[in-house]
Amino acid sequence: FLFAIGVAVALVPEGLLPTVTLSLAMGAQRMAARHALVRNLEAVETLGSTTFICTDKTGTLTQNRMNAVEVFTADGRVKVTGEGYQPDADIEGTAISAATRTALGARAASQGRAVLHGAEWRTEGDPMEAAIDVLARRLSGSVPEDAKPARRFAFDPRRRRESVIVGATLFVKGAPESVLPLCGESAGAAAEEVEAMASRGLRVMAVAMRELPGPVQDWLGRLPEEAEVDLALLGLIALHDPPRPDVGDVIQTAREAGIKVGMITGDHPATAAAIAREIGLMGSPELVLEGSQFPEDEQILGALLDRDGIVVSRVSPEQKLRVAKALQSRGHVVAMTGDGVNDGPALQEADIGVAMGLSGTDVAREASDLVLLDDHFATIVAAIEQGRATYANIHRFLTYHLTDNVAELTPFVIWALSGGQFPLALGVLQILALDIGTDLLPALALGGEPPGKGVLKRPPERRHLMDRRLMFRVFCVLGAVEAVMEMTAFSVVLFGGGWARGFPQNAGLVMAASGAAFTAVVLGQLANAFACRSATRPPWNQGWFTNRLLLWAVLAEIGVLAVCLYVLPVSAVLGQLPPPPIGFGVAALAVPAVFAADWAHKKLRPCLLYTSPTPR
Repeated sequence: FLFAIGVAVALVPEGLLPTVTLSLAMGAQRMAARHALVRNLEAVETLGSTTFICTDKTGTLTQNRMNAVEVFTADGRVKVTGEGYQPDADIEGTAISAATRTALGARAASQGRAVLHGAEWRTEGDPMEAAIDVLARRLSGSVPEDAKPARRFAFDPRRRRESVIVGATLFVKGAPESVLPLCGESAGAAAEEVEAMASRGLRVMAVAMRELPGPVQDWLGRLPEEAEVDLALLGLIALHDPPRPDVGDVIQTAREAGIKVGMITGDHPATAAAIAREIGLMGSPELVLEGSQFPEDEQILGALLDRDGIVVSRVSPEQKLRVAKALQSRGHVVAMTGDGVNDGPALQEADIGVAMGLSGTDVAREASDLVLLDDHFATIVAAIEQGRATYANIHRFLTYHLTDNVAELTPFVIWALSGGQFPLALGVLQILALDIGTDLLPALALGGEPPGKGVLKRPPERRHLMDRRLMFRVFCVLGAVEAVMEMTAFSVVLFGGGWARGFPQNAGLVMAASGAAFTAVVLGQLANAFACRSATRPPWNQGWFTNRLLLWAVLAEIGVLAVCLYVLPVSAVLGQLPPPPIGFGVAALAVPAVFAADWAHKKLRPCLLYTSPTPR
């Protein structure tokens, strides 16, 4: 019965659950400091395993500061140059009247506006629609009146356009390939112009109108497809959204970390490709897919998408969901960004759903695991870096906990094998004191280890936490040495006090020997904590003061050891006494013994047979 209780207590790492939880919480806190809000603690560890990032273009890779720079009409081209959302601008071209009609028509179908707050112009609503509002102000030279629409047909991702009835006129704006086929001969050479604008990285919007025949009331209850026919093209508006200045370097950092990056956008394929080339995202050979080109077979789609630098354009929310599933079927851990109401299923399906904090909808944020408070692609990579650091920290304190469990279990195994003839080196209460009193603080400190410099210089972890290399290190290296030093300290005091097999056990002698074993385990824990900071470098090559929390934890551990040995009520409950000097001396050797074994293991690590990782 005593053996069963001892084994149960020794094998259950009581501090593991709070340590894991606190480590994940610390990782989430560090991510929040870098503008990444974690909504699900498990996502902290999953982020570290990310192998594929599917990112939006607008606002994530670009600045989401759209500026309407060009208007193309049948009468000619007008170029507009201005700063931000200021209404003042330089206008170049002769077709200003036609360009103004185009801008006003697009504005009528828009709800976003640029609003003056004090001395600063800011956007309210969609940034693209705010840019249209600014364009209308710049071309008309005044603030257009907001006419109350009789009916609004909202934007539909499948139609890729929206329209509004103002008076007896229908104004339509949307993707050129959606609007131009409805314009008949008035489209003219617009299709070629769309390709030319898009190839320069500009986002192109087509604007059309129709004078509705008959009473307006007859059209208010009809479907948009009934009204949006026989349109007259007003013109094309080209908008520029500059890339974020550091996004190219961040993409390269992700690639060095073994992570593939793909652009998933609703934009025109030529626009998406031009931006991808500009920021260095486009892979080699280049592949630009449209959502309409997706094969029906999921395996074929996965093979097509599974490449670094792929650009997928004109995707619907349903197709984003297919992208996530197809990449997962290829074994990828997928991070998918989204901001719209319809992006919810794709965000939930992805291993890491990433919502936009500035431009995203409440639905997208609720469906996500991670919210980018600054909508910045670099924040995703920073969160992955912290996720990898958290994974490494869990690996560290798992090694630390299990090593101590070996030392705690050993006395019960020896006692059982001797048939109870050899005294028990540690009792159940001493093991609980080790697990809760001295083991917990260093483990928490290991859980707060900052990210290493090379954390984004290696591929994602593809192995289990409990793999062969961890088990070998725990049972054959650190745990074995700690157990040997523990039993050596116990035996030196026990036999040095005159005990021999078959003699009655002297309670005072056994308690002093038990105190020596307890001291050896605690000092072994101390050395083990420093050894577990790295799987490849010895403690003296890591900097003793780079984790100050661990130093404070070690000092606290020594304090707890002193209380357990020298505060009589505590030592009496634990069943131990302070060991004699020889016991202290042998117990102190646990520190260099653990360091030496750890150093030898790390030196020989490349030669050991277990070095091939266990597949995850």
